[in-house]
Amino acid sequence: MPTLTRFALLLVLVGLALYGAVFALATFIEPKPREITIRVPTDRLLKD
Repeated sequence: MPTLTRFALLLVLVGLALYGAVFALATFIEPKPREITIRVPTDRLLKD
């Protein structure tokens, strides 16, 4: 059973590290807003 406990603890630690990395990225990285232009082909607009 100690091996199963170590494995579970390892999974918890890896999960916490991943959660911390995602939290840090979401907190400290600011996206740069920019305008987006999407060209729509006219054949799509004229279909019935």
